[in-house]
Amino acid sequence: MRFKLTLEYDGGPFQGWQRLGEGPSVEAAVEEAVEKLAGVKSDVVGSGRTDAGVHAMAQVAHVDIEKALAPGRLADALNAHL
Repeated sequence: MRFKLTLEYDGGPFQGWQRLGEGPSVEAAVEEAVEKLAGVKSDVVGSGRTDAGVHAMAQVAHVDIEKALAPGRLADALNAHL
C-alpha cells in the first residue's frame, strides 16, 4: 500500500531532508520509524528537500508499506516512533 505522509517538523537538529552520509536527516528519521513499525526497510520519497535547520509545516512524502495498516493507525504509530 502507498501512504501519503504530510509532515511537520522542527529542522533545527537535522542536516536537512535528504540523507547525505553525515549527521541526522529527516528522511532517515522517518525511514527508521517506518522500519520499527512495519519490520522492513522502506524508502520514504519526499516531494522536495529542505536545507539544514529548515522547518516544515506540511511537507508531503509517500512510503510503500507491505503491511495492512489503517491510515489513522499509521499516523499514530509513526508519531510514537518519531
